[in-house]
This record gives sequence, structure tokens and C-alpha cells, in this order.
Amino acid sequence: MEDLQMIKVMIVEDDPMVRSINIQFLNKISGIKLVKECGRIEEAKKVIVELKDQIDLVLIDIFLPDGNGIDFLKWTRNENITVDAILITADRSKEAVRDAFKYGAMDYLIKPFRFDRLKEALEKYKVIKKELYTMDELDQEHIDNFMLSKTTKCSESSMPKGINIKTYESIINFLYENPNEKLTSEEISDRIGLSRVTVRRYLEKLHEENKVDKICEYGKIGRPTNYYMLLNS
Repeated sequence: MEDLQMIKVMIVEDDPMVRSINIQFLNKISGIKLVKECGRIEEAKKVIVELKDQIDLVLIDIFLPDGNGIDFLKWTRNENITVDAILITADRSKEAVRDAFKYGAMDYLIKPFRFDRLKEALEKYKVIKKELYTMDELDQEHIDNFMLSKTTKCSESSMPKGINIKTYESIINFLYENPNEKLTSEEISDRIGLSRVTVRRYLEKLHEENKVDKICEYGKIGRPTNYYMLLNS
């Protein structure tokens, strides 16, 4: 009998080498079964129509010879086809990212990506599949656990030594809540109740990760003031 917990996946990628690498990655992750691979949108549509009850998740590129992966997402929604998708693409534009999530993408991976990033996306998707599709009601804790790239949550293991995940999240979440404000570390410290030294250290890390812009402004007297602002993405 087939394992009901197995995640059944289709890959839509026109580059044979990239497709082969993705398949190798999938084969390393337990609980994942590759059902179909194809290289064109029209072929993917036919497969989905024929096997829609046998496919949970589509890993799809944006740029394909006969169409666009985001348009494929739109099509599945218009046809009321219940299938999830993760975009795997070289498209870094904010418009593509915005549209992908607008039409229901579960995650967005930019090529070239590391195996552990794909594994993280699929492991989180397993949680979604288990909880969202099998439970009648969800509480906030369940929802927090299965949010993917739409959240700022990070795994404890991904944090470098000396960086506390809760402190990291509290600062970046504050910045997301105030996206258009240019603030000093002192102002942020006063508003979220953390020490100025701590806030400054985490802001510098976020700046290194290209998540926060640092703007140095010189006054008439004294040292320059550093302002921090969430980068648009």
C-alpha cells in the first residue's frame, strides 16, 4: 500500500542538466516521490489534468520554452486544480517574487541554490501537507509552524554562533512593520525594549545579509549617524 504521507512531486524544467540535479536532490530527501518530469508548460498542464490526484507539489521554473511558470500557477487556480508549487528560477525581480506568492507559490528558490535550501522548503511543505490538509481546525502555533518563505522564521541551526533567533526575529519583524522608516539603532532599541549594543549588532548582521540598508549621515558637529531601513525586495 502506498504511503499516504509521501509527497508526490512533478518537476517542470527545460534544462536537462538542471532537471537531473533537481532529481538527484529529491532522491536524497525522505518522504518525497518524483511522479513526473517535463520541460514544457503544455506538457505539464496535460500531466496535471491526467494525474491531478496523484501530484501534490510542482517544482517549476519561470522561464520555459512555451510559457511562464507563474502563468501556470494562474492556470491551476483558474481551473480549480488543487496542486501546490515551488518556483525554482533565476528570476530575481521583485515583480516575479510578488506574483509568485500572489498566485499561491509555497516558496521561491533562486538558482543556483544549495541542497539544504531545497530540503528546508520540502521539509516545511511536509508539515503543511500533514497539518493543513488533515486537521479540521488550526491554532496560531500550527499556522506559525507551517508558514514558509512568507514568514521571517529561521531554524536555530541556521543561526551563526552568538545570534539568538528570537532577538533576530523581533528586530526584523519590527522593521517589516515599519518598512518606510529610517531609524537609528537607538530609536529601534527604545521602541522594542532591547539594549542598544544588541540592536546595533543585529542590525549590522542584517545589513551584511542585504536585508537592511545602512545610511550614514553627517551632521554639522560630531560623529556621523547611522540610519537603518528595510531594503525593498
